[in-house]
Amino acid sequence: MKEGQVDGLIDSLESEQLKFALRINGTVRSFLSGILIEKGFLEIPPVLFSTATDPLNHPVFDTSFEYYGTRYSITKSMIFHKQIAVQYLNKIFTFSPNVRLEAADKALTGRHLSEFTQIDIEQLYATRDDMINLAEELIVGVIEEVKRKNHDELFSLARDIRTPSTPFFQIDYEEAFKLYGKDFESHLSRIMAEPFWIVNIPLEEREFYDREDPEKEGYLLDMDLIYPEGYGEASSGGEREYEIDRILKRVKIKNQEPEQFGWFVDVARKGLAPSAGFGIGIERLVRYLCGFNRIEAVTPFPKIPGRRSI
Repeated sequence: MKEGQVDGLIDSLESEQLKFALRINGTVRSFLSGILIEKGFLEIPPVLFSTATDPLNHPVFDTSFEYYGTRYSITKSMIFHKQIAVQYLNKIFTFSPNVRLEAADKALTGRHLSEFTQIDIEQLYATRDDMINLAEELIVGVIEEVKRKNHDELFSLARDIRTPSTPFFQIDYEEAFKLYGKDFESHLSRIMAEPFWIVNIPLEEREFYDREDPEKEGYLLDMDLIYPEGYGEASSGGEREYEIDRILKRVKIKNQEPEQFGWFVDVARKGLAPSAGFGIGIERLVRYLCGFNRIEAVTPFPKIPGRRSI
């Protein structure tokens, strides 16, 4: 790093704002893991690289590498691992470090990091409504916990967080698109006072593993949670495709090959039970709680898309 970059790093590490954010981060992680364990969820270790990882629905730079003759990729999300693990463990969660080497323009949003952590949750035989209810309980609970335990930090940050009422408002993807155009998510995030859900997302907008609604062809049993005040996406999840014929059909629709997802498809051929789940980005949640303009303020060594990082 050049001298100016070193000075900037030291300034960041010395900042009171970072210390406040890290204390709030600790409260967030402790609360989320504690309440999930109380509800009977098992915490599993994260998977950092694998022969199959989330294909995502937007392009990112390749993170694959060869190791002893096998091709691996750094984990973009643990979607396949948690869908398999939950078949045997029933209710699981993990704090999953993810690497997504985003294009440089993603730095403009203030909410993207190329390296981040999300709490990933999955439950066997759960529905989208089950997961919506759980996510709302976690979001409301963590806000109340931070307001209780980190009152001094919030006061120093001049941050007055509103505890949202439940159930959160829901809007259909297509209704939002018709009302506000292609940037509806950003627009709604700016004008809403509390978190809200975008539901019934068109099939082509998501990956193959998201379950198509059997009563509404072409739409998924998905849900995206959006923060208010312009903070954007908080969480994404829903029900999973679990029937092998449906999985293979959806892979084909995405112009992908079953071989890309090797062991996951092999396990699915032997039979999967239904499940549902979601992930909540920890850094995005802490940014929202702190009221920061940019996400890199919550972590000591941020990986900002398109910029040199240590």
